[in-house]
This record gives sequence, C-alpha cells and structure tokens, in this order.
Amino acid sequence: MEDHGMHFERDARGDWVVDPEHLAARPGINPGHLRHEMRLGLVTSRIEAGQGIDGGCWRVAVRTRKTAWQGIIGSDGNVLSERRICS
Repeated sequence: MEDHGMHFERDARGDWVVDPEHLAARPGINPGHLRHEMRLGLVTSRIEAGQGIDGGCWRVAVRTRKTAWQGIIGSDGNVLSERRICS
C-alpha cells in the first residue's frame, strides 16, 4: 500500500488523534492557522468505522472554512488513501 506519511494514534480513551502539524499539510494550510481555527471552533472532524469496501478501516474527514480533507486509515493508524476537497 502507498505510504501517505501521516499516522494516527489511539489516546488513553481509545480515540484517534493526529499531530496538527501533519494534518495541516493535508488541507494545505499553515499549521499555526489550523491551530488558531481549531481554538475558534472552526475546524470540524469526524471519524467513523468504514463500511463496505472500507470495512475494517476507519473513515476520517476534517473540514476548515475553506477546504476539507478525507482519508481512510487502517486499524494500525496508517493512512491508506486520501483526498483534498476545496470548498
């Protein structure tokens, strides 16, 4: 599988987390700007168990005011596929 260079980890509660520095490059914004928008509540994210052909994986979506990023992550936290969506 292709290496997409970003890895998600599980925290103590079992939630998926990722370094904002790595995530910022995905929608193509500055890491500092992403953190600022996160503090203002302008960044939304959703992670859900994959269905159908994505079964056994997780679907992740992150949306900012101007762009969005979607990815499929394996149970090991590695990004298997991804796409950027401009609003």
